[in-house]
Amino acid sequence: MPTPYLTLAQVEMIAREAHRTQTDKAGRPYAEHLAAVAGGVRDRGGSEAQIAAAWLHDAVEDDALSRQWLDEAPLPREVKEMVLAVTKRDGEDLVAYTGRILATPGALLIKESDLAHNADPDRLAVLEPATRTRLTEKYAQVRGLLGLPGGGVASERRDQANPGSG
Repeated sequence: MPTPYLTLAQVEMIAREAHRTQTDKAGRPYAEHLAAVAGGVRDRGGSEAQIAAAWLHDAVEDDALSRQWLDEAPLPREVKEMVLAVTKRDGEDLVAYTGRILATPGALLIKESDLAHNADPDRLAVLEPATRTRLTEKYAQVRGLLGLPGGGVASERRDQANPGSG
């Protein structure tokens, strides 16, 4: 008999515990970001699998949980695939990263919610101006590469490369 999957409440508890000692760039408990991303996925009509992946979206990237933990966790394959899709890899460029997100069913919604929370003006307002500017530009570039509204530089480049589109 196969092992039952973790419930959404269990995934939330694991994620909160894994990131317990971490804070975000503004010094806030990292679990607040995880809750906001999971809530954003829920509010955008995401599935239970997408919400679970949202809770875990930074766990492997931040070394809060190991890749081995994720591989062995009693989670649906689609949850694991979405988590890995939004996990940045060392030395990976943004085109490869965003391409993987777009190629993985369900992952775009998680990244959209993550970007929305990261770019929240209230969160950005507490950062140093140079950091705020750098992150705002980065988030706009990622949004552009993903084809999301509010994309900046990347969508302009795509339009220049494809003058008849748009």
